[in-house]
Amino acid sequence: MVSIKDVAERCGVSIATVSKALNNHNDVSENTKRLIKQTADELGYLPNSQARALKTNRTYSIGVIYADKSGTGIAHAYFSQVLESFRAEAERLGYDITFINNRNIGDRSMSYLEHCKYRNVDGVAIVCADFYDSNVTAIINSDIPLVTIDFISEKTYSVSSDNAMGIKRLVEYVVSQGHRNIAYIYGDSSQVTTNRLDSFKATLESLNIKSNVDYVRQSKYHDPISASKITKEMLSLYNPPTCIIAPDDYSAIGVMNAIRQLGLSVPNDVSVIGYDGTYLSQIFERPLTTIRQNIQLIGERSAQMLIKLINKQSISEKERHLIVGGELLTGETVKTIK
Repeated sequence: MVSIKDVAERCGVSIATVSKALNNHNDVSENTKRLIKQTADELGYLPNSQARALKTNRTYSIGVIYADKSGTGIAHAYFSQVLESFRAEAERLGYDITFINNRNIGDRSMSYLEHCKYRNVDGVAIVCADFYDSNVTAIINSDIPLVTIDFISEKTYSVSSDNAMGIKRLVEYVVSQGHRNIAYIYGDSSQVTTNRLDSFKATLESLNIKSNVDYVRQSKYHDPISASKITKEMLSLYNPPTCIIAPDDYSAIGVMNAIRQLGLSVPNDVSVIGYDGTYLSQIFERPLTTIRQNIQLIGERSAQMLIKLINKQSISEKERHLIVGGELLTGETVKTIK
């Protein structure tokens, strides 16, 4: 492996001069800098990350906490794309990504906070987790620079999708198509779920439509089997819904499967709506009506915000909790009722 000493010997200068040139110090001439950087490139020299960490007190490493309840891991259609966007922007800005978990070292288990200290990360992004778990609250209450995604707290900086507005736009669209018997299958208990559920009820009320308790049922995110079971129960009611909103696009597959298994069709007999705007939802025989979340921007802004915090750059209170809007995709799964 090429060392800084090799570059110094090739250029006929001291190791200190090479170090200063590579770090763009002003007390090295531009011609010398140019020679040293060109030689370093030719020799294939790469700076030692451990040495850089000792010198700068930085590892240029960001910890990511991702604990998806659905068990799909990084194959999750929404979070995988958020993570990819976050990773790409962090790497563009010179940082590496390390996944943080409750792992065992020897004969003991480390908490998230202990793992962050073990890895000596410069900052942490919590992309998906139980934010009320003691392991998570411990890291939120620590002094490590931190950004949360889709979770707002006075103790954190955050980037979130506009979940309340997303549900509002879906309900208003369905009502504009003549529907009044609108069902909503919501996901696991979380801040996102609460925001969406509150918005669903408030939007119906603002449109003078009474919410039917039989039409509002809890399921799980990313779980088509659970959504299918609930759909069959709803459609067996004396007065079944004409439209069903699923927790996400993946769960909407379960809703549509249940409708077809009952000998009905989408949207002629029952209309179906998803959430997320995944690629899969738009290549169905009938593109799904859904909200496309701006995944690219959520990931990018999260990385940018965290690196600002790491660099101790100022972030105003107005910018502390960034809300990113989505886009209504009308699709072909909602019937117009005249």
